[in-house]
Amino acid sequence: MGKEMLYNWEKRSKEHRKQYQQLLKRTDKNKILKALPGLNDEAYKNVDCLTCANCCKNYSPRFKTPDVKRISKYLGMKESVFIDTYLRVDEEGDFVVKSSPCPFLNADNTCSVYEERPSDCARFPYTDEDVIVKRQALTLKNSEFCPITYYVLEKLLIG
Repeated sequence: MGKEMLYNWEKRSKEHRKQYQQLLKRTDKNKILKALPGLNDEAYKNVDCLTCANCCKNYSPRFKTPDVKRISKYLGMKESVFIDTYLRVDEEGDFVVKSSPCPFLNADNTCSVYEERPSDCARFPYTDEDVIVKRQALTLKNSEFCPITYYVLEKLLIG
């Protein structure tokens, strides 16, 4: 059961939201964490992020200070110019991109700053780390636009 599980995944993720919520609240966290590396690898074998890029098209990562320093240097820009050009401060006080899709998203869904991308981008969708159980609201949100997150949660439901 691999790629066929992804059929109509957007609709199914919404339908299964309550089940995911119960799974994350009631299942032994250590059991989930133990299963994540294998499920994460399996999900990436079945989902090609370059055919989706929903994360880059609709949401912004946080740009932390080290990200700003690294990316602005990579682009040959002063940090202040990089911030003024691409970023704004959100309601939580974090730097995020000014517009969607991400200004670094290329037409073929690749990233023009991939080697230097923000740590949030490198870690997304957090399906191989404890964020999946520690930040359950984020995991549930991610399941509705990220097929990787959906896949991992579905596999956890199946057991």
